[in-house]
Amino acid sequence: MSDWLPSLNALKAFEAVSRHLNYARAAEELRVTPAAVKQLVGKLEEALGTQLVKRSGRGLELTASGQSGCKMLASGFAQVRDAVDMMRTPDMRKRLIVSVEPSFATAWLVPKLDRFRESNSEVDVLIDSSLKIVDLENGAADIAVRFGQAPQGKLVSHRLFDEQLCAFCNPSLGFGPRKLNAIDDLRHATLLHWDLSELSWAHATKRWMGWQPWLAEVGADHVSSATGVHFSDYNLAVQAAIAGQGVVLGSLPVLHDLVEANLLTCPFREQVTTDIGYDLVTSRRALQRTEVTAFMEWIIAEAVAQTAHINVR
Repeated sequence: MSDWLPSLNALKAFEAVSRHLNYARAAEELRVTPAAVKQLVGKLEEALGTQLVKRSGRGLELTASGQSGCKMLASGFAQVRDAVDMMRTPDMRKRLIVSVEPSFATAWLVPKLDRFRESNSEVDVLIDSSLKIVDLENGAADIAVRFGQAPQGKLVSHRLFDEQLCAFCNPSLGFGPRKLNAIDDLRHATLLHWDLSELSWAHATKRWMGWQPWLAEVGADHVSSATGVHFSDYNLAVQAAIAGQGVVLGSLPVLHDLVEANLLTCPFREQVTTDIGYDLVTSRRALQRTEVTAFMEWIIAEAVAQTAHINVR
């Protein structure tokens, strides 16, 4: 066996293409142009003397040669990243990357994070707050909390809690001439909407329930949802509700702490429990690290304690 190796950049480009089967998406991950990725893969094929990628309809597919090496390459680059992380932290501190949707991070995870750090002071936690669904098997993050997206591949998943959709508003809206007591009172309220039409995350999940289907589900489809204020950022919609500017749909488990702090209230009994929820997801490789298992055990315990608290109220 020869000790010669082709360009690591070319190998990395091919490994990204082998996962995405798309030059543009591989280029986005590598932060280069699609033309540069295609050129690197071409140089690798020339160096190896064999074709690795070929056109298939409008997409790409791997040849037998490409398939034979892609999994070991992915594993090898993951080990390289782990080695670099160890060299980057000579004081033996451990680093944990948690990918989480922004509204969950703001309302649920971040306020509780100190409790994890109190008993795991040697672990540095990076919260990657994004709507992007990261590749956990490739090491883009160690753990993810996902909503409405079934785990793919060989990932390990644990349901934190099911979705319970309620209408939320500032407690002050329970007073005054147009107070919110019954679901019909929404006819006179400002509905706060979260628009997902431009978000790739929304296209991936296709499961978020907006005002119109929620009202139909609770038997109030006679209440119009055509008007109101629209936001592209859900956190802004929640902040508008806290400020008393209207009523927002939200997850009771996620917004529970804001209710406990008297910043929000659920003025109606009506709620919708869906067939989806918030899932804690990681890879089998990441589970071999003690900081990953410690974080997962902690967040599961937090979710169990909160669910029990909600159920007894």
